[in-house]
Amino acid sequence: MIRGAGRLLRLRLAMLNGIAAAAGCLLAPERGENHLLAATWGGVALLAAGGSALNQVIERELDGLMERTRHRPLPKGDLSPLAATAVGGLCIAAGLLLLGWVGGLLPPFLGAGALAWYLGVYTPLKRRTSLALLAGAVSGAIPPVIGWAVTGGSPADYRIVLLAGLLYLWQIPHFWLLQCRHAEDYRRAGIPLFAPGVTAGARSPVFGVWIGALVAGALLLPAFGIVGSGAAPFFLAFSLLLALLAASRADAPLFSSLSLFPLLIALALFIQR
Repeated sequence: MIRGAGRLLRLRLAMLNGIAAAAGCLLAPERGENHLLAATWGGVALLAAGGSALNQVIERELDGLMERTRHRPLPKGDLSPLAATAVGGLCIAAGLLLLGWVGGLLPPFLGAGALAWYLGVYTPLKRRTSLALLAGAVSGAIPPVIGWAVTGGSPADYRIVLLAGLLYLWQIPHFWLLQCRHAEDYRRAGIPLFAPGVTAGARSPVFGVWIGALVAGALLLPAFGIVGSGAAPFFLAFSLLLALLAASRADAPLFSSLSLFPLLIALALFIQR
């Protein structure tokens, strides 16, 4: 039962979204009391978990066609669509209320907008075009903006825009590598793939362009004073690591663990307020 709930809510991904939101909260010059960090993390994690549940309700037939997803609770029959919808709705309501309690109207509005985009735009679009990932990554870039808004910051501030942009850039190679790893699954389910990228994987020139953009974005953080000058050597090393990953046949989990997590840790250590 617990394992089924974890698969329905995709708890690790939900927690990662919460951490990204907390990073946006940390970046704000006036971040207020520490309870804001916990509430922001929890609120966004709940929204992401609820969005995962509703996504699986919408795609339950598609999930049943793919080896990677056929063990989720809906294709296996462990949960009914109605029960999964109720769980997802409760998580979303709790997340919106928590964000509204600590941050006013803007954070839950941003969270609801990201969910609507994910479920209403990206989810149906990915069955129609291989470029759907470019749209879907928008939702994944919103969590730090929510954390920033909890502290009263403007979503148009260049500092949070740069951080959100960096998260957007990171998602493209990550999910691209995931598609490469499970290409047969996606083809079986009729989901369009970017054929040159899937064929060449991490050695695709287009993949290299995205890595280059991610490296440039990371180096802008110390250049714009978003992190302290002492962090510059770390970000140079981080950029070298990304280049090495691009030159290798890295898979999605390796790319995640060796890129996003060190980046978030560095932000927490070196961020300038």
